[in-house]
Amino acid sequence: MTFSIWMRRAAPIMALGLFAAGAALAQTPAPPAEAAPAAAAAAATVNKGDTTWMLISTVLVLLMTVPGLALFYGGLVRTKNMLSVLTQVLAIVCMVSIIWVIYGYSLAFTSNNAYFGGFSKAFLAGVTVDSLQDTFTKGVAIPELVFVCFQMTFACITPALIVGGFAERIRFSALMLFIALWVTFVYFPLAHMVWFSEGYLFVLGALDFAGGTVVHINAGVAALVGALLIGKRIGYGKELLAPHSLTMTMIGASLLWVGWFGFNAGSNLEANGVTALAMINTFVATAAAGLGWLFIEWMVKGKASLLGTASGVVAGLVAITPAAGLVGPMGAIILGVVAGIVCFFACSSVKNALGYDDSLDVFGVHAVGGIIGSIGTGIFVSPALGGVGVADYTMGGQVWKQFVAVVIAILWSGIASAILYKVVDVVIGLRVPAEAEREGLDIAEHGERAYNY
Repeated sequence: MTFSIWMRRAAPIMALGLFAAGAALAQTPAPPAEAAPAAAAAAATVNKGDTTWMLISTVLVLLMTVPGLALFYGGLVRTKNMLSVLTQVLAIVCMVSIIWVIYGYSLAFTSNNAYFGGFSKAFLAGVTVDSLQDTFTKGVAIPELVFVCFQMTFACITPALIVGGFAERIRFSALMLFIALWVTFVYFPLAHMVWFSEGYLFVLGALDFAGGTVVHINAGVAALVGALLIGKRIGYGKELLAPHSLTMTMIGASLLWVGWFGFNAGSNLEANGVTALAMINTFVATAAAGLGWLFIEWMVKGKASLLGTASGVVAGLVAITPAAGLVGPMGAIILGVVAGIVCFFACSSVKNALGYDDSLDVFGVHAVGGIIGSIGTGIFVSPALGGVGVADYTMGGQVWKQFVAVVIAILWSGIASAILYKVVDVVIGLRVPAEAEREGLDIAEHGERAYNY
C-alpha cells in the first residue's frame, strides 16, 4: 500500500512531537501480507482541526506576498516604478502557482535522488481528494491537496523576494523567464535537499523549520547576483533614490508580520504545542530585531527611522524562520537582536563599502538574516539554552551541519543563478534601455502609472 508521510526530522525528534516546515512526501513499499491488517488499523485519518489550521496558514502566507511583499517593495521604489514592482510580484505568484502544480511539487517532494525529485506526481498525478499527508502525530493526517497549496505559497514568495535586488531596472520579460528557470533549477532542488527525507541536507541532519536556507538565503543570494550582473541604477550614489511612500512600506511590513505566523507556525502542519512555540517565537524575535535595528540606528545616525524599524522587523522574521519551532523564546529574542543589529550594518556600512546596488536590501536582510538564523538554530536548539533538543546533540556538531547547509545554499543559488541570468541576458537582455529607466518602468514596461495626477 502506498501512502505519503511527512518527514522533517529524525525519528528521535519525532518522538518529541517536533517537526520543521517544508516537508517531504515519500512513497513506501507495500507492507508484507501478514502486516496488512495492522497497517490498515493504523491508517491515518484526517484531523479537521489541523486541516483548518493549515488552510488558514496557507492563506496567511499568500497574504505575505500579495499584498504584503508587493506593498513593502512598492513603497521603497520611486513613484515612477511603483506599478512595475506590484506587477512583477503579482505576475510571479500567478506563474509559479501554475509551474508548481505542473511539475514543481513533484520535483520537490518525490523520490529520485539526494538532489532532485522525480516526475511521479507531475500534473498532480495521484493527488486526489482522498490522498493524505501525514502530520507529525502518528495516525493523524491532512488532505494532501492542503499540503500542496501550503508549499505552493512558499514556492511563490521565494522568487518574488528576488525582485528587490534589481528593482527599477530589469525588463519584465527577462524577469519572467528568469523566475521560471530559477524555480525549476534552484528552488525546487534546494527544497528537495532540505525538506525531503532523501534530500542531502535532510539526511545530513541540518535543521530548517520554515525556510532559512530554502527561502531566504536562496533568494537573497540570487538577488545579489542579479544586482551585480545587471549593474547599478542610473544615478546610484549621485542622485537621491529615496522611497516614494514609507506609508506603503509600513503597511506591507505589517502584513508580512501577520502573514508570517502562517509561514512559521503553519510549518508544523498541526495545531499543537510546537505550533504555539513557533508562534510566540515569531512574535518576540521580530519585536527584538525591530528594537535592535531601531536603537543601533539611533546610536549611529542620531535618529530612529520608520524604515529602519520596519527593516529590522523583517530581519527578525527572517532570522527566526529556520528556528521557529526549535528554540525557546529567550533564544528567539537573542537571534532577533543579533539579526537586527548585524543586518543594519550589512545594509549600510558593508553595502556602502562594497558599492553594490541591491535596491531594496534583499541580500542584507534576507541572506544575512537567514545565515544568522540558520547558524543560530544549531546553538539555541540546545536544551540547556531553552531549545527542544535533537538526538545525539552536540553544539559543535549541529552548528557544523548548519554551516554546511548555509554554504551549500549560497553556492547552489549563487552559481546556478549567475548561469541563468547569463542565459536570459543572451536570449532577451536583462536590463531596460537607459531612456526607459529614466522614464520609469511603469510607463516603459507596462503602459500605465501607479498614480495619475
